[in-house]
Amino acid sequence: MEPEQNNANRTDTAPSKDSKKKDEKKEEDLSEEDLALKQQLELYVERVQDADPGLQKVALESMRQEIRSATSSMTSVPKPLKFLRPHYGTLKAYYGTLEDNDLKQLLADILSVLALTMSAEGERESLKYRLLGSEGDIGSWGHEYVRNLAGEIAQEYTKRQNEEASIEDLMDLVQQIVAFHMKHNAEPEAVDLLMEVEDLDLLQEHVDEKNYKRTCLYLTASAKYLASPDDMLVLDIAYSIYMKCEEYPSALQVALFLDNIQYVKQIFTSCKDLQRKKQFCYILARHGVLFELDEDMVVDENDRELLQDIINNTKLSEGYLTLARDVEVMEAKSPEDIYKAHLLDGRASAGATVDSARQNLAATFVNAFVNAGFGQDKLMTGSSSDASSGSSSGNWLFKNKEHGKTSAAASLGMILLWDVDSGLAQLDKHFHSTDNHVIAGALLGVGVVNCGIKNDCDPALALLADYVDKEDPAIRIGAIMGLGIAYANTQNEQIRLKLTLIFGDPKASLDVIAFTAISLGLVFVGSCNEDVAQAIIFALMDRSESDLGEPLARLLCLGLGLLYLGKQESVEATAEVSKTFNEKIRKHCDMTLLSCAYAGTGNVLKVQSLLGHCAQHLDKSETHQGPAVLGIAMVAMAEELGVEMAIRSLEHLLQYGEQNIRRAVPLALGLLCISNPKVNVMDTLSRLSHDSDTEVAMAAIISLGLIGAGTNNARIAAMLRNLSSYYYKDASALFCVRIAQGLAHMGKGLLTLNPYHSDRFLLSPMALAGLVTTLHACLDMKAVILGKYHYVLYFLVLAMQPRMLLTVDENLKPLSVPVRVGQAVDIVGQAGRPKTITGFQTHSTPVLLSAGDRAELATEKYIPLSPILEGFVILKENPEYREEH
Repeated sequence: MEPEQNNANRTDTAPSKDSKKKDEKKEEDLSEEDLALKQQLELYVERVQDADPGLQKVALESMRQEIRSATSSMTSVPKPLKFLRPHYGTLKAYYGTLEDNDLKQLLADILSVLALTMSAEGERESLKYRLLGSEGDIGSWGHEYVRNLAGEIAQEYTKRQNEEASIEDLMDLVQQIVAFHMKHNAEPEAVDLLMEVEDLDLLQEHVDEKNYKRTCLYLTASAKYLASPDDMLVLDIAYSIYMKCEEYPSALQVALFLDNIQYVKQIFTSCKDLQRKKQFCYILARHGVLFELDEDMVVDENDRELLQDIINNTKLSEGYLTLARDVEVMEAKSPEDIYKAHLLDGRASAGATVDSARQNLAATFVNAFVNAGFGQDKLMTGSSSDASSGSSSGNWLFKNKEHGKTSAAASLGMILLWDVDSGLAQLDKHFHSTDNHVIAGALLGVGVVNCGIKNDCDPALALLADYVDKEDPAIRIGAIMGLGIAYANTQNEQIRLKLTLIFGDPKASLDVIAFTAISLGLVFVGSCNEDVAQAIIFALMDRSESDLGEPLARLLCLGLGLLYLGKQESVEATAEVSKTFNEKIRKHCDMTLLSCAYAGTGNVLKVQSLLGHCAQHLDKSETHQGPAVLGIAMVAMAEELGVEMAIRSLEHLLQYGEQNIRRAVPLALGLLCISNPKVNVMDTLSRLSHDSDTEVAMAAIISLGLIGAGTNNARIAAMLRNLSSYYYKDASALFCVRIAQGLAHMGKGLLTLNPYHSDRFLLSPMALAGLVTTLHACLDMKAVILGKYHYVLYFLVLAMQPRMLLTVDENLKPLSVPVRVGQAVDIVGQAGRPKTITGFQTHSTPVLLSAGDRAELATEKYIPLSPILEGFVILKENPEYREEH
């Protein structure tokens, strides 16, 4: 007995001899109580190795108490751990000699905690002793300990997965850690651990009313950075947590993100509150989903009709005009009000020599964009106070040449946007025109006025269907494009049958075929519909070599790409087929498909592969780099960080790229910052708008309009005015400047083109499709926008939405309440309840929201039925609200 104990003592004192000198020095620095603590602990270490089990137990218990009381705060290494460091090896060696009993487990617990500061990198000793120790509560050792364990578990898990060893014991520990984290407001850490051990389902049992919001916020935010298919799994979990906690509006947003209509139905059937269902309908309408309610979802027939009306967007025009009256911008504006020529020096006014049909065409577009949705303007509808009100619209129409009349007639549809009844009434007279171009414009106008509005009696289909098969290509294109815009994202079978027949028509010219492909792409956007894909592929294969060289032939590829918008892997089969196409179009098609399929996913690998294609220096005849550059913007626009990185990459392309690439870069920048005039991008575009290559300059000018779309941004307006005097002799560039001026003042500053909504979480597929189509058309300015197909600019209507917050009461009547509007702040994973907006101003609704703005109610009197205040939000009275006297 005796020698063994001496032995033990000796091992204990051995290391201290060498470090005597150091220790003396240290001991002088220590305060008295620290010194006492140090000696106390050293005594415990000796006692632990005592022969008497009773003494051992007391010593272990005391040591445990000391450590526990010290680890509660973790700002620096706690004293007991510091003083026990020299003895870690001793205790470890002694642990090896013990038989299995309670004492051994108690010692393992203590070693596990000591390993926090002592263990060598990658040894995972803390975890090793934890698994050997007692089944106690781990939380009592402090947060830092639990966090460290979680890290070691993740490493151990990966190792065991590779060796295919059992992970039972690890999972028990994970259960404990997750429960601890969830109790102590460390939801992100719990989620991280479960992602590492691939078992997110565990979350659901630990989520409750208090922590589900933060948990789901972290899940949805991290999904953007995960590789497929993990991102979908994470969002599935978020959806089920929201459903469990009855946070239906958020569940609906996740369901829409996953594009899962079953989930949407589930939400409608699970939720019993009619008011909340109305709010869901507003969210669906904003996203542009075709959705039919049935008895299970809404029992009462009248209610169902009302809700279906909201989904069909029939209330949009009314809400928009309410906003316009409130902001007091109802008065019609003329193009001259936008150009503000009087602010320029003398030479701009001398620009009257420029071809005036082109000037009038520009004025047509400016007028259409600026007065979009207001129902009145100075050129087309004329003011009713004029005695000759009937003829005024006719007069302007005939100030345009041939195909110019098409855009002029269609601009009526834009001015009466979303107001189907009066729109069709005013367009009706143009159907009886003797001029085919006017009829074509009226057909397109019908499509524009119905954009995003669904209607049971399908007026657009009834009016346009017969014109699709007419002789005249202009009329056919008007009708085809009208159908594409009116029925975007509806997957309407009648239209599929009607339009796919055109591909087989030997008389159909290339432009008719190209617009047919685009319209089919819009109607079936993101649906991966095989029949449509098949039809477009055959149409592509049928084209002659000379056709494929035409700029319009490339729109066939885009039509195909739109079918797979944002659908990632689903595109692969079609991409294989595209490799068999004629080499003139093969690569172009490949890039277009890739960029569409990964649009809005933020997939870094795809951005890299697209950048790789842009790095090659090729000759002029290769066109596939244009879509590749746009593709970078389409993929990277998913989140803020990606946008910043893409802007920097595009800067490099400008410096090193060939002309083909430089022409597409301004358009890509325009898409990345759509309706969001960032100063650095504005400066880049301003520089490029004076570029020696006219195509680059024109693309930059149009993009200035796109980044300022609907913002009335004063700096952009001034830039464009200066450009209009700089280019006063160049008709083409001046036309682009005018278009950009129209865009910048779109809807008198009440509209946005941003396809993202709901706090930048959801991407509206039809809006993105409209933008991408317009940008692809701009890749060859001279042939399309400046040629006779300028009406492709009307595809932008698919992305036009009021940038408003309109609060309504339970009867859907506008209700004015104070709200705070400010820059949104990212609060994911932050402790406590941080402020969600910064630098706010208080306004009363309806209010305008700029890019990156967020609103919150400034009153307790009402409770919003949607967590995100955007678009239409229903408020219900707060029953607990008491007026303060």
